Amino acid sequence: MTSSDSDLAPAPDTAPGSVPSDPLAQARAEIDALDDALHDLVMRRAAVVARLAASRAKAGSPSPLRPGREAMILRRLLARHAGPLPPVALVRLWRELLASSSAQQGGFTVAVHGRGPERLAREHFGSLTPLEILPSAARALAAVAGGEAQVAVLPLPEEGEAPEAAWWLGLDSPRLQVIARLPFLAAGGEEGALAVAPGAPDPSGADRSLLRLEAVGEPGRAPLAAALAAAGLAPRMLQLRRDGGVLRALAEVDGVLTADDPRLAGLPVDRALPLGFYAVPERGDQG
Repeated sequence: MTSSDSDLAPAPDTAPGSVPSDPLAQARAEIDALDDALHDLVMRRAAVVARLAASRAKAGSPSPLRPGREAMILRRLLARHAGPLPPVALVRLWRELLASSSAQQGGFTVAVHGRGPERLAREHFGSLTPLEILPSAARALAAVAGGEAQVAVLPLPEEGEAPEAAWWLGLDSPRLQVIARLPFLAAGGEEGALAVAPGAPDPSGADRSLLRLEAVGEPGRAPLAAALAAAGLAPRMLQLRRDGGVLRALAEVDGVLTADDPRLAGLPVDRALPLGFYAVPERGDQG
């Protein structure tokens, strides 16, 4: 049986190695070339991270997490970003890269309490990072304190929440500290979470600190806010809890606040304890 010329497959428009004449084929060839170039750069980046991991291992460096450094990287990329790719997609791409880099330098497990924090932890720490879902914030913190996990991701504190949900009341600072706020690229009204890990985070250049205050005699909200402002610690957020005659407050203030900050000594409270700090999230509506 013979075939007519019309039954034969059409001859290619171009010779092997030449540029296709069909616009769709041209675009696909360009994408393939770009994918190869991106892959080459990703492999080079992983090789640099491997060298860094080896040097840190020799120096006995503890945690591979560098939330301040990661925030600086993302801010720089967002500042130079242009074109049709949404900024949130850019951040998601680099969060996976950053998570894989952390895993190269030691790996870690994230303890999570809450459905919202679970989603945010997955987006922030990467799709391959092990998550341990736990029934309470206290259990998640205990997992980090006991070495079962290296990070706990917990719901944002809310004024008036049940005592068992107010995990910041018993946070063992400075042993455990807040190191990040999730998500880094935040949209208005979006659910948030805080990440807690052993030791202090690294500054990002634009940070906010959390401060736990305790006072006998139940000073009011306005006098406490005024005292913080007078000390140069004007609160962006101030949550109060009263238990008998004791007031406990959680304040969010600008900058990096440490336990030896002289501004804390002048506050009209019985105890002022920094709980860590985090890089200020970027707005999700930027173009």
